[in-house]
Amino acid sequence: MNHVLEVLKTFAVITAELVALFIAITFLVTLLMRRTGPEKLAQWLGGSHLKGMVKGTAFGALTPFCSCSTIPVLAGILRAGVPFSTAVAFLIASPILDPFVFVAVGALFGWKMAVSFTAVAAGGTLLIAHGMHRFGFASQVKRVRVTGGQEKEYVPWRGLRAELPGAWREAVIELKPMVKPMLIGVSIGALIYGAVPTDLMAAVAGDGKWYAIPLAALIAIPLYMRAETALPIGFALMERGMNLGAVFAFVIAAAAISPPELTLLTKLFKPKLLTTFATSVFALALAGGFLVPLVA
Repeated sequence: MNHVLEVLKTFAVITAELVALFIAITFLVTLLMRRTGPEKLAQWLGGSHLKGMVKGTAFGALTPFCSCSTIPVLAGILRAGVPFSTAVAFLIASPILDPFVFVAVGALFGWKMAVSFTAVAAGGTLLIAHGMHRFGFASQVKRVRVTGGQEKEYVPWRGLRAELPGAWREAVIELKPMVKPMLIGVSIGALIYGAVPTDLMAAVAGDGKWYAIPLAALIAIPLYMRAETALPIGFALMERGMNLGAVFAFVIAAAAISPPELTLLTKLFKPKLLTTFATSVFALALAGGFLVPLVA
């Protein structure tokens, strides 16, 4: 009974932390995006090849979208004439480098790990975007319109005091669809934490098991989890003895690759580009799995 209570207490705290972090970060990002405005954002994303990729990665890191929610935004910035390499950097960075992921990784795994994870993921994003640009994959983009949700009419910035209530409402609205996946992730994590023997997990996917990292990434792909769902599960797996690298490969693959996302991308990407994108992000998950523990 004491063990059960300890598990429940641990994951109740994790749930409260995740909810508070999500609301706070979404609130601040909403204010920032409102202050910037769509026209300034489109202008800002321009520039040289290298600057564009860095800006695309930064834009992705500031937008807390899941992999599927990213696709309509990707279509919009491509239609606006944003360079291909910038758009690819945004596509990869958005689900795995947003502020929530950074803070949540820091809270669950330590701040040194959060910095290492961000550095590896950002570096991998830039390499993939540059490689696709270098080998001419821009020609593999379909010139079609992808719709996703209703476009909101832009209202000019009205001052900080006037914008605060709207930003708070937006944060609460964004949280509502996330409550269920968060609770699912926390529940699965609590079950793993409470029921899976440490020795068993260490024997199957512990340190020294070379196959643990690719296996974790492969298992994650069909699950279609946002990072908010994958992180508490990863925390529980690590606590039970899973290789830390395998945990991060699991988180990256779950957040950045999924069958629904790839299906949506068929409307934008030709098969060659789609295959290269999926393979590249899978390689990023493996690289993250192998490098993050070493860097940290």
